Amino acid sequence: MLGLVENQPLPHSLPRTAAFFDLDKTVIAKSSALTFSKSFYRGGLINRRAVLRTAYTQFIFLAGGADHDQMERMREYLSALCKGWNVQQVREIVAEALHDLIDPIIYDEAASLIEAHHTAGRDVVIVSSSGAEVVEPIGEMLGADRIVATRMVVGEDGCFTGEIEYYAYGPTKAEAVRELAESEGYDLARCYAYSDSITDVPMLEAVGHPHAVNPDRALRREAVAREWPVLVFNRPVRLKQRLPGLSMPARPALVAAAAVGAAAATAGLVWYASRRRAGISAASA
Repeated sequence: MLGLVENQPLPHSLPRTAAFFDLDKTVIAKSSALTFSKSFYRGGLINRRAVLRTAYTQFIFLAGGADHDQMERMREYLSALCKGWNVQQVREIVAEALHDLIDPIIYDEAASLIEAHHTAGRDVVIVSSSGAEVVEPIGEMLGADRIVATRMVVGEDGCFTGEIEYYAYGPTKAEAVRELAESEGYDLARCYAYSDSITDVPMLEAVGHPHAVNPDRALRREAVAREWPVLVFNRPVRLKQRLPGLSMPARPALVAAAAVGAAAATAGLVWYASRRRAGISAASA
C-alpha cells in the first residue's frame, strides 16, 4: 500500500516542497552499510570474524529486536571497525559492488513514491544514519536531489580516524530537515516524510505528511494510536526492470548542507543511540 501523493505539479508561485526518505528498511530492504561487509572483506578491510559479526548485526537490525544498549554496543564496535580505512578504497569498493548489492533490494513501492513525488514537483531527499560513502551513490542511483548522511573525521592520510564528525540520527535528522527547508524554501507543512524507525519521529513530526514504512514495534504503536498511515513495502525490484525513467538516476544527487564536509564512515553508523517517543501528526493514507 502506497501513501497518497498529490501528483499535480505545484505552481511556481507556491513554496517549494520535498519528500524526505529514511533509507534502510524504508527505501531498501536491508542495512545499506552492513550490506557491503563481504565486499569489504574481499577488499582486505575486515577479517572473516568481522564479516560474521556484521552478519549478526544485520540480522538484529532486520529483526528489529535490538534494545538501546545492544544498538549502542554495535554502533561503537562498527565505528571502531572502520578506523584506519582508506576513504578512496571504500569509495571504489562501494562503486564496484553498488548495483549487484543494492539494486536488487530497492523496494518497488519506494521507487514508485520517489517517481510520484518528482512528478508532483517535489525534491526527494534521502536522510540516513548510514555513512555518506554508501548513501551518496545509492541516492544518485535513485535520482535523489539531496542527501543527508553521517560523516566521520578523515585524517591527513586520507583514512577514517574512527571519530564521528556528524551523526545523522534522531533529532539531528529533524534539524537537517529544518535547515534544508530554510535554505531551499520548502514549506514543511506541505512536505512528506517516510521512515521505519521510532528514532525518526522528530524528522517525521517536522513535516505535514509523515508516514510509517515497515515500522518497528514502537513506531507502529505510535502510528496506530495517532491514526498515522502505515505503509507496507515488500517488493524489492531492480530499477532496470521498472520504467525507463527510474532505470538511471533522474537527477544528480547533491549532498545536503547538513552533510557537506569530510567523507563519511561506511560501517557502524546505522545503529541508533536511543529510542525517543513523541507525538506524531495524523496524515491520510
